[in-house]
Amino acid sequence: MSNSQATILVIDDQPGIRRLLTEVLQDEGYQVITATNGYEGIQAAQNTNPNVILMDMKMPGMDGITALKELKRQGQGDQVIMMTAYGELDMVNEAREIGMRDYITKPFDIMSLCQIIHDNISTSFGETRRCMIG
Repeated sequence: MSNSQATILVIDDQPGIRRLLTEVLQDEGYQVITATNGYEGIQAAQNTNPNVILMDMKMPGMDGITALKELKRQGQGDQVIMMTAYGELDMVNEAREIGMRDYITKPFDIMSLCQIIHDNISTSFGETRRCMIG
């Protein structure tokens, strides 16, 4: 599967984060869909069946933990990478127990995030990828 065939769903309440991730991931060749909160993200996941879901842990309304539980219930939680702030280790552990795939701390290094996404997509499809940024 080439990058252009892989879809990434970005769920974050901050417009700047969504815009940045959209630009970077599209430059990497991915199709990117965005959602502003957990409710929108769950709906978008149902409609698009993304390869990876990149989701903020703390959002107003439905937080990332609650959204992860619902995604797992629907069979889509295995592809979730959580974004979290430093000091939220208890939430990271809870998300890990629920079954998130990976996580990255904010503020994140875009190269590290890119590599985590590549690694997770590669693991899913048994391919090796390298980050094209940089």
